[in-house]
Amino acid sequence: MLTLDRARELLATTTTEGHLFLHAKNVSAAMGGLATHFGADQQHWMAIGYLHDYDYEQHPQEHLRHTREPLLEAGLTEEEVRAILAHGYGILNDVEPVTDMEKSLFTVDELTGIIQAAARMRPMGITDMEVGSFMKKFKDKKFAAKCDRDLIRKGCAMLGMEVKDVAAICIEAMKQHAQELDLGPKG
Repeated sequence: MLTLDRARELLATTTTEGHLFLHAKNVSAAMGGLATHFGADQQHWMAIGYLHDYDYEQHPQEHLRHTREPLLEAGLTEEEVRAILAHGYGILNDVEPVTDMEKSLFTVDELTGIIQAAARMRPMGITDMEVGSFMKKFKDKKFAAKCDRDLIRKGCAMLGMEVKDVAAICIEAMKQHAQELDLGPKG
């Protein structure tokens, strides 16, 4: 089973850009929260979240096309690789998310971008963020405009949950990692 330490080792072999590591940490934290919600292995889901953009820096125009074989060779299981591939469903491939882990990763990849952007605007960062203030930012299409809200809604529907409920779980999980996510109080 993929561990968070192994996920960090593997991502370090393909990635150098700080913002991509920060995104990996954000997605990892959110995945941990959803794993807890679904009664799954938190550390395993966090590892999958951390590694989800394994080939992105080296192949941004062919993202996820250079993931399967290297990760299988590195010892990941078919299930783990499929979970990573499924976050590109409908955009980069046709690997439909079917498990809770796959659906969660599909959803939080974009969702964490809006959460992070909203938290950065707050004096206390994410530490005092409530889901209500997040939802105001979510509804503002100009805020974090590159984050695909329709994709987030689609992912939440797959999970059978409302956006606000998934966001609340992710925000609480990300609060536990506020310092490492650079989302702590300013100053």
